[in-house]
Amino acid sequence: MKISDLLKMGLRSLFRRKVRTILTILGVVIGCLFIIITISIGHGMDRSFETQVKEYGSLTAITVNTYGIILDEDGNYAGDQEQKLDKDLLEKIKALDHVRAVSPVLRGEGELWSGKYRSGVSIMAMDMASFEDFEFPELTYGEYPTEEDNSTFIFGFYMPWEFYDQNYRGTKQVDLQKEKVVFKFNSWQYQKNERKREFSVPLSNIAKMEETKAEFDYNVYMDIDYFEKIYLQYCNTLTLEDRKKAVKVLDEYQQIKLNVDNIDNVEEVQDKIKELGFLSESMLQWLKPTIEASKTLQLIFFFLGAVSMFVSAISIANTMVMSIYERTKEIGVMKVLGCVVKDIRLLFLFEAGMIGLLGGVVGVGLGYLTSYLINKYGQPLFGALMTGGQPMGDVSQATYSIIPIYLPILGLAISVVVGLLSGYFPARRATKISAIEAMRTEN
Repeated sequence: MKISDLLKMGLRSLFRRKVRTILTILGVVIGCLFIIITISIGHGMDRSFETQVKEYGSLTAITVNTYGIILDEDGNYAGDQEQKLDKDLLEKIKALDHVRAVSPVLRGEGELWSGKYRSGVSIMAMDMASFEDFEFPELTYGEYPTEEDNSTFIFGFYMPWEFYDQNYRGTKQVDLQKEKVVFKFNSWQYQKNERKREFSVPLSNIAKMEETKAEFDYNVYMDIDYFEKIYLQYCNTLTLEDRKKAVKVLDEYQQIKLNVDNIDNVEEVQDKIKELGFLSESMLQWLKPTIEASKTLQLIFFFLGAVSMFVSAISIANTMVMSIYERTKEIGVMKVLGCVVKDIRLLFLFEAGMIGLLGGVVGVGLGYLTSYLINKYGQPLFGALMTGGQPMGDVSQATYSIIPIYLPILGLAISVVVGLLSGYFPARRATKISAIEAMRTEN
């Protein structure tokens, strides 16, 4: 039998019973749709988690703060625990297993001055040797500090803010690379007595970070050794009474940041820190309920898709069996005319495969439509799932469903394979029908 004849016979048979064929295809459509949506939601949530991680830090990062957050059994805020972060604790954390990098953090507030205009800045001083491990962003200009010269002021993408005059009225745009700018510590907490002299640091060595939409964008970073150096110089400009208070700031850190070698070891390291008597925070502990909710949702969709595909497989098999009973005489005529068993088997496999293919094509089309609707109108549901009910950034513009290029191909392949497998045994049965008995059948 020619291939063209086989195709014509198969298509004519499918459309002879249009309602039954459409209902059978519908089962494949639903199964394919659920599989595509399941995987696309998984990709969308993974992308959203990556975005949140970029905004708040790496999933392998852990932070120990001066005030540790106490959570109750349900994971809700229950208070703070004051914690002393010093060099002794720093060394203990460095000795923990799976800790890849550790850096103390000293924070300071200051001002940039350009003539009579000033702009406030927040300083975050860390060990420059850990910058790479904490995935500091690329620079638009300048260089990160080195052992030879650690005096770099590294500005986040949005820093500095606008420069205001002393009365906070007029503003000025300042080019840090071209104009003379100096840094001064904000000493409001030590102004009970007048200082002996003014202290400022000229910005002769600066760098600018690329935009990250994360914490990096809103701070000025520098090496902690350099920070301590200029801070002590500043302290020397204070009166004795104020100097003692100011120097004590260096006795304790405001934070200790550490990076773990693998995401699977984050909880273990946090437990070890807790054994030391300190509370810590990580993105993983906040995202864990969200990740679990995401996996649960994906499993539900996948289960529904698998059930739907199973039902559609039964439906295809039933359709093909009914077709065989209705076409018994036709099969007999084909055998009498000399059609080989292989051609008869191919005919029924073709019909079953076409049902799967048509269902897959429609399912893929509906998958794209459903993905669009989820992204456009699914914010209330999927936004809550991705944040776990926590205020974790703007998810209003998030993409909840992403269909990668391989997914439509996978959906079509699964649909066709289900069709072929469902049609195999009916096709095999058709080949075993006796030609003589088939010719005697009235249908």
